[in-house]
Amino acid sequence: MSAVTVLDARSWSARWVHRSRITSPVLLAAAVLLLAACGSQAATGPRASGPGATSACGVPTGSSASASSSASASVGGPAERELDGVRITGSGPLCTEFEVTNRGSEPFTYTVTFTHLSPSGQVMSVSRRTVPDVAPGRTVAGTVAADEPSPLLTEQHMVGAVPTGTGASASVGAGRVRITKVRSVPSKEASAETGACPSSGTRVYADEGDAAMGLRALGLHLENCGSGTVELNGYPELQVIDEEHRPVGNVRLLHGGSAISTGTGTDEPPRPITLGPGERAYAGLVWRNTVEAGTADTVNAPYLRVRATAGADPVMVIPELDLGTTGRLAVGAWTKDGTRGTAATGIPGVPTIRGTRP
Repeated sequence: MSAVTVLDARSWSARWVHRSRITSPVLLAAAVLLLAACGSQAATGPRASGPGATSACGVPTGSSASASSSASASVGGPAERELDGVRITGSGPLCTEFEVTNRGSEPFTYTVTFTHLSPSGQVMSVSRRTVPDVAPGRTVAGTVAADEPSPLLTEQHMVGAVPTGTGASASVGAGRVRITKVRSVPSKEASAETGACPSSGTRVYADEGDAAMGLRALGLHLENCGSGTVELNGYPELQVIDEEHRPVGNVRLLHGGSAISTGTGTDEPPRPITLGPGERAYAGLVWRNTVEAGTADTVNAPYLRVRATAGADPVMVIPELDLGTTGRLAVGAWTKDGTRGTAATGIPGVPTIRGTRP
């Protein structure tokens, strides 16, 4: 387990289910200690010192640290051990230690993807750590375990998880761990499936989605976590955001999944919805990763700013939109989530939004 483990590895099945979720969402923000004297936020406890002392990961921290540092960092130099503000600081037999530094001007919440590799370079598992609310100029330390369970990787999630890709890496146990992706969202817009209810009284988040033969489907979910009622009637308002947190202008936002593919379950017309406390609604996203030679540039945008209704507080999710050269993203209307069950489309090869009907 990690001192900043707020997202456990989730089972990524080829036919995902709306209710499948990460079992330990953002819970450990209280463990983050602000160390004003050294300008860092520490999510791990103090390291032992003195000859022979080691950290929680088994990395020497005392006088023997310098002698063993080359073995701990056996893969590449310092430049290969850092990616987008995340740095691997040590590797031991139990886990790998890392730090996240916010180089921006506002608080950000970071999601870091780690790929665990065998000694031969084969992908063994993929895990993620979410580090919440890192203040500007601050650094947060954390760990990632060497024995993460291996999830099933879909077509969409394999991107960036292959051992031949770029990323920072270090040895851990008999294999290695590599930082393969770093995502950051403004903390005021960060989504969370559980935790304290936002002041708006609603919680908006995205699930892992599904992919098949270039067709993508993903669910946006809204929960009334407040004490009043929530009224919905229509479609979520969306804004596609690129890796530099800039709006992407060359994307057509369409209503209804049939504009992209049939059978996705996102074509119901808008209807008035009233959500009582604890009730939920969902809306589906559908797009294709079609690339045609000689046409427009491909659109790859990791972030999506979502407003449940016009004028609502924005929430930024990370669907990893790979729109190819189509430049089209379809969204379904909000639908009340009733029975928490699932219903397959019966259409082979068509990923389906897995919300449930009342």
